[in-house]
Amino acid sequence: MKTLHKIHKAPIRVIRIQKLAARLRTKRAMLKLKIALAQEKQETKLMLVIYKRYTKGQASKSEMKIANEQFLDILKGLGLGVFALLPFAPITIPIIVKLGKMVGVEVMPSAFHSKKDK
Repeated sequence: MKTLHKIHKAPIRVIRIQKLAARLRTKRAMLKLKIALAQEKQETKLMLVIYKRYTKGQASKSEMKIANEQFLDILKGLGLGVFALLPFAPITIPIIVKLGKMVGVEVMPSAFHSKKDK
């Protein structure tokens, strides 16, 4: 009787739905990554403009604060980039992010935070 509960009435349909759901999850994750990278690109361009203005003596302290925060975000991204080259990157990067949150250190750049985290 227990085996009857395990077998689904339409297993092929269930498999197709699961494949579609997995494809949609992957597509949604890729779109989130694309948006985050576009935001980082825009913030980095702004940072370079502010640093250029600073060399001419035209940048304010608040602008410099924004530029320095973006520079730290770039360094965070470079730090994670080193771990992306390791053989077990899909395992090590989430562990590093989780350990960072436990310790109280933010490892991911600001563009990769959701609005709930901010």
